[in-house]
Amino acid sequence: MVTGKNLEKENPSRRRLIGAGAAGTLAAALTLGTMQNANAADGQQGAPLHSPNTYDVTTWRIQAHPEVTAQSDIGAVINDIIADIKQRQTSPDARPGAAIIIPPGDYDLHTQVVVDISYLTIAGFGHGFFSRSILDNSNPTGWQNLQPGASHIRVLTSPSAPQAFLVRRTGDPRLSGIVFRDFCLDGVGFTPDKNSYHNGKTGIEVASDNDSFHITGIGFVYLEHALVVHGADALRVNDNMIAECGNCVELTGAGQATIVSGNHMGAGPDGVTLLAENHEGLLVTGNNLFPRGRSLIELTGCNRCSVSSNRLQGFYPGMLRLLNGCKENLITANHIRRTNEGYPPFIGRGNGLDDLYGVVHVAGDNNLISDNLFAYNVPRGNIAPAGAQPTQILIAGGDANVVALNHVVSDVASQHVVLDASTTHSKVLDSGAASQITSYSTDTAIRPTP
Repeated sequence: MVTGKNLEKENPSRRRLIGAGAAGTLAAALTLGTMQNANAADGQQGAPLHSPNTYDVTTWRIQAHPEVTAQSDIGAVINDIIADIKQRQTSPDARPGAAIIIPPGDYDLHTQVVVDISYLTIAGFGHGFFSRSILDNSNPTGWQNLQPGASHIRVLTSPSAPQAFLVRRTGDPRLSGIVFRDFCLDGVGFTPDKNSYHNGKTGIEVASDNDSFHITGIGFVYLEHALVVHGADALRVNDNMIAECGNCVELTGAGQATIVSGNHMGAGPDGVTLLAENHEGLLVTGNNLFPRGRSLIELTGCNRCSVSSNRLQGFYPGMLRLLNGCKENLITANHIRRTNEGYPPFIGRGNGLDDLYGVVHVAGDNNLISDNLFAYNVPRGNIAPAGAQPTQILIAGGDANVVALNHVVSDVASQHVVLDASTTHSKVLDSGAASQITSYSTDTAIRPTP
């Protein structure tokens, strides 16, 4: 019989795992047990978890270029690892994919990573987010931290291949089961100045149709495009820190059954925080969305989606938009706060829209906007056009839209709901007094708040 003491001696990793408690997650487990990988540097640890399909970027060497390390070009190292996976996993019946581990540290990425295999997990040990904007607009003398941390990747790609990670494959089946988690993608700087939010760099771009991808725990900072996913099916984007990027999450082309939840996101003044095109059944919930994107949530041609229980704070009209015939969407239980820019480098910036556009702007059919709290706090002198009453919800067109039980708190007189002349069969229920609801259509049912 093996005693507890002997067990610890024979298999110390088991005891460490048992004692890990809540820390026994992927990141904790990946530190347990190592074996020498064929391309690991001599005398260094190789693949964790005693698996030939788990790779540590810090111990991998490119045989033709042993001088290249993960610190000098993690992109080249990961590409070589993917080539090794493809060379070893050749049977369609036995392609389990792999895990690529990025320990805490600073890594330069000069070479674009091209991911063209399914079931690949690229995982680090913390999102490492750090506000470069505060650093660039402050005197950091005496600061204890001056760079992002954890598994920190500096994106130094060329303009001809600007994506840090480009996920793309032709043929069938589509790519599936790819996971990016727990590391930092840092664009380092903007051009021509630190507050432009433009540098041409992209963090992760998925350029071909995909199934069941997961993006979680990533810190994106100083990228013109943080995450772009084309043709998503059952995508999960959750628990990321995406800030000080020109655009945060762009779901392009079309998609279905995607979940965007639990993220902190804030785009630049020219970009979008969350954009979804032609999506069916998108669920956007539990996100904290903050300035200063031109829009915070922008759905275009999307149907039967739910936007619920999010907190939105923005500096411009059009914070939440349903455009190009959005149908049967539910917008409910969101806290929507419209305020004024107060950060000196961005005072005077705008998105080109006036306050008659609406904090929420809807153009589509059979959408329900209900039970949202609007908190409007903009000085009268900053409202455009001058002297106008700002609009909270504008139904700009469409049939059978319903606005119900919304509550508005405003420091100035405002129109809670405005319906343009092209709207038909609309209903406005308990969302403002009669004087706070304006309909330019005769085909409207209105029940003012008592």
